[in-house]
Amino acid sequence: MLQVLQVSNLNEIVKLLREIGVDPYGINIMAPKGLLYLVKVDGLPSFAANILKQEMLSLGADAAVAKGALTGKIKKTSCILIGNLSQFLRLNEKLKLQPFGLNGLAEQLKEVLDNYNKINFTLELGRYKLNFNKEVAIMGILNITPDSFSGDGLYGCSLDRIREIAEQMSAEGADCIDIGGESSRPGARAISAKEEIARVLPVIKMLTKKIKIPLSVDTYKPEVAKVALDNGVSMINDITGLSNEKMRRIIAKFKAAAVIMHMQGRPQTMQVNPHYQDVCAEVLDYLEQRVNQAVEAGIPRSRMMIDPGIGFGKTVEHNLILLKKLKMFYSLGLPILVGCSRKSFIGKLLNVEVNQRVLGTLSASLVAAQNGAHMLRVHDVKELKQGLKILQAIRTV
Repeated sequence: MLQVLQVSNLNEIVKLLREIGVDPYGINIMAPKGLLYLVKVDGLPSFAANILKQEMLSLGADAAVAKGALTGKIKKTSCILIGNLSQFLRLNEKLKLQPFGLNGLAEQLKEVLDNYNKINFTLELGRYKLNFNKEVAIMGILNITPDSFSGDGLYGCSLDRIREIAEQMSAEGADCIDIGGESSRPGARAISAKEEIARVLPVIKMLTKKIKIPLSVDTYKPEVAKVALDNGVSMINDITGLSNEKMRRIIAKFKAAAVIMHMQGRPQTMQVNPHYQDVCAEVLDYLEQRVNQAVEAGIPRSRMMIDPGIGFGKTVEHNLILLKKLKMFYSLGLPILVGCSRKSFIGKLLNVEVNQRVLGTLSASLVAAQNGAHMLRVHDVKELKQGLKILQAIRTV
C-alpha cells in the first residue's frame, strides 16, 4: 500500500518517524527535511540575489529571482527561497561568511524560521497567564455601547445584568473578557475619553471582584487605559496598534499585556475603498513595526498579541486572504488574536443580517483556529467552545 502523508509541522513528522521505529539520531537528521518552506526576501541587490541563488542550488534547494536580476538589467529584486528546514539551516551557516549584507540576512532568516516553527506560546497578563500550546483561547466581547454594530451593546443596562452576561461567558468557556466603551464599527462616532471612562469604569470595578478570568479593555485612548489598568484590568486591546507613544508607556509602566491590531485608516473612514498591493505583506510589515516600537517602550514580547484586524479597513476578499494565510504572521513569534464575530464580510457572503451570523462566525473562527489563531474574539462563547472541542479532538487524534 502507498500513502501520501499529510503533515503540517515538525512534531507530526517526528511522530510518524517514531511510529515506524526510526532511530532517534536518524529522526533528528530526517525530520527537518520533511517540510518545504517558501521564504520571500524583498529588495535584494541583484548581485546578492545571484549569490543567494547559487548557495541554495549548492544545497539541492532553489531560489527564484527576477529575470532581469540574472541578466544584470535591474539593480534590485525580490527573491523566493525554496527548500526544507535542513537546507535553510545549512544555508544560514554559508551566509554568515558572505558579504553584501547576506550575513545579516542569515540572522533574520534564522529568527523568522524559529518563530514560524514555534509551538508553545504563553501570554502574561498581570497576575494571569494564558498558555496557547494545546487549545485555542476565547475572548468574550462585552460592549458597553449604545451603537454596537452587532446590536449587543449593553449601554444603559444595570450592572447586575452586565455581571450576569459576563459570568455566563466565563461559565461557557471564555478565557478572558474584552470590555469596550466606544464602538469601532465603520462610520462610528468618536467619543471623549471622559465619556468612555464613565461607561466602562463601573463595569470594570464590578467585574474585577466577580470574575476570576482576566479582563481586557478595548480602547486606543491612553487616559482610558490608565484608569482601566489602575482598577485591575490585565490587558489593553488597541485597534490603532499602540500607535500612541503615551499608550505604550502606560502599558509598560503597569506591566500589562497588549493586543496590537492593524487598521487601515480610522473607524470613520476605514471602509471607504480600502486598498493594498499585498494585504498580508503590508499588514505583517505594519505589525512588525508596531511590535518593535512596543519593545523599545519596555513592553516584553511575552505580554503581546497581534491581530491582523479582520474588518478594519479591508474588503471581503482582504479578510478571506488574511484568514487563509494567517500562519504567515507566525514569523513575528507572537500569539495571534482574530475577531470575525458577526462582521459584515460574513453578512455579505451569506446575505444575512447581523443577528443571523452565528453559524458564519463559527465557520470563520474555526478556519482561523485551524490556520493558526491562538485566541478568538467572539460574542457567542458557548457555540465557539463546542466547535473548538471538535477541532481539538481532530487535531490530537
